[in-house]
Amino acid sequence: MTEDAANLTHAGDVDQVAINTIRFLAVDMVQQANSGHPGAPLGQASLAYQLWAQHLRFDPTNPEWPNRDRFVLSCGHASALLYGLLHLAGYDLSLDELRNFRQLGSKTPGHPEYGHAPGVETTTGPLGQGISNAVGMAIAERHLAARYNRDGFPLFDHHTWVFASDGDLMEGVACEASSLAGHLALGKLNVIYDDNDITIDGGTELAFSENVVQRYQSYGWHTLEIDDSNDLEAIEAAIRAAKAETGRPTLIRAKTHIGYGSPNKQDSSSAHGSPLGLDEVALTKHNLGWPLEPTFRVPDDAVAAFDGARHRGAELESAWNKLLDGYRQAHAQVAAELDTRLAGNLPDGWEDVLPRFQPEDGPLATRKASGAVLTAVAAKVPELLGGSADLAPSNNTYLKGEAVFSATEPAGRNFHFGVREHAMGAVINGMALTKLLRPYGGTFLIFSDYMRPSVRLAALMGVPSLFIFTHDSIFLGEDGPTHQPISQLLSMRSIPGVTVLRPCDANETTEAWRTAIKNQSGPSVLVLSRQSLPILPETVERAAEGFPRGGYVLADAPKGSPDGSPDVVLLASGSEVALALSAHYQLLDEGIATRVVSLPCWNLFDAQDAAYRESVLPSGIRRRLAIEAGCSTGWHKYVGLEGDVLAQDGFGASAPLAALQQEFGFTPEEVVRRVKALL
Repeated sequence: MTEDAANLTHAGDVDQVAINTIRFLAVDMVQQANSGHPGAPLGQASLAYQLWAQHLRFDPTNPEWPNRDRFVLSCGHASALLYGLLHLAGYDLSLDELRNFRQLGSKTPGHPEYGHAPGVETTTGPLGQGISNAVGMAIAERHLAARYNRDGFPLFDHHTWVFASDGDLMEGVACEASSLAGHLALGKLNVIYDDNDITIDGGTELAFSENVVQRYQSYGWHTLEIDDSNDLEAIEAAIRAAKAETGRPTLIRAKTHIGYGSPNKQDSSSAHGSPLGLDEVALTKHNLGWPLEPTFRVPDDAVAAFDGARHRGAELESAWNKLLDGYRQAHAQVAAELDTRLAGNLPDGWEDVLPRFQPEDGPLATRKASGAVLTAVAAKVPELLGGSADLAPSNNTYLKGEAVFSATEPAGRNFHFGVREHAMGAVINGMALTKLLRPYGGTFLIFSDYMRPSVRLAALMGVPSLFIFTHDSIFLGEDGPTHQPISQLLSMRSIPGVTVLRPCDANETTEAWRTAIKNQSGPSVLVLSRQSLPILPETVERAAEGFPRGGYVLADAPKGSPDGSPDVVLLASGSEVALALSAHYQLLDEGIATRVVSLPCWNLFDAQDAAYRESVLPSGIRRRLAIEAGCSTGWHKYVGLEGDVLAQDGFGASAPLAALQQEFGFTPEEVVRRVKALL
């Protein structure tokens, strides 16, 4: 045993027994799975122990306690560290689950996944996402405190803690989110930066030479440094200093040793992402004075070391519940609003304010209709809040009559995310994870590429984030192909669990918002037009019933046609529905009967029973034409082998709308020609 190890593990030192328990639970998990990342847990164990055992506010018997501190392991590859902490802290995560690390069906997947193990606050692994989610969590705490706290009733008063790695802080999304956090002066956000100088390829100096502390100081953060991450007194002092600083977020740079204690792998990239190996595990345990057997050893002292944290959390939650009861008596009206949120319900009567539009109200771009719906609903649904990545006037995302969220106005419901699409998506997810807010963020559809990883993670977690993407096709016009989306609509549709809604007019936009707000099981994406669109008489009659089913018959063959059925089915979404209707009536004048199907949401339509889908798209009518100003991929499952797709599979061009319609064939005449070709 080294002299350093002897100092760490002298008899009776409960702290060090607990720290080494954390270390070797992680080592044993990775070794048994023969897969994983042992290096970071070995290096971070002392930091994690001091935070969790002495400071973190949590109650393992109620992981959803609203005023708990949030802990985000942004370096999700260190998941074995988190699972060991959750087990020792008393969460419902058994040793058997730790033994099943990275196995099918376990609560301990390779990277932390929200909803699998209690106490996992967000899904991490894609570096930079966790710290960015945490910014959203800190925003949520600030906003909820401003809205609900009253003198003597600090209902929302908690910190958000993050463990972040060198890799996290290299990622662009983390830079965007950290810049925003500094600007907003999120004083209850604290990040412990695991500075171990190692990446998978080798030393960080291969690609990373900046002064991270100075960078965060330039963001407006409070910064602290720990030179020895095994010095519990230094860790304690830094944590206390971070908690005392309420005017700025805090970055604590902690100098760590990846693979700490491993004689042959400490401070090397080989400790990062592979098991130590049986021989090296034995050497490491000997080096740190830990018994080789049994594996997954949890001494009583290690459990006892977390007793104080468990008792503290139970007492804090009990006091909070009593505080809430008193709040209900002292502030009944606002308490009733809060109780609705806590129950996961929407306010009574919120659907009554949804606007209805008539043809004479148009033409109207669906982005503008969306703004009208959003403003109306927000007046009734106070948890609805959000903004845009510097495009609020174009996205129509600004809530009239509401303040802008800022360091000095935390009750504001309008957000300026700046030109930070990726961070906006991740921050929104963090806000949504509180379950007390329904945040939204807007940008152009083309820039959904910049935030796709965040949309994907929202779907993976099943959180109801709201994404508003406007300027949805080449018909945005003169800005040209750099801003004209082609494949982005399909890209969003291809993510499992994302409800993509592309309304054809103002009434379908109302229904899109109704559908999105009701959807609590995953993210919703609203895809909206820049150009004005007619308000269709057909949607006045049919959208409310048909839109929630993802697809419905908007116009049909006349009852007097020879067999009462159409010759061709026209399918479209968004702005192209009006084009399909125009061709429908032109063909009718020529004696050709068509059915027009509005298909605003593929996954909702696909989820309907077979009888309903057959009623909309009869299998006996094989001549079908789909129309969409995006790529054709995906439409063939609806039109079949005998059908056709009028789509945009190449890039657009810079030109006025009418010229683009003519150039790329999105005209009634071209639809008529293609229908006749099918016949």
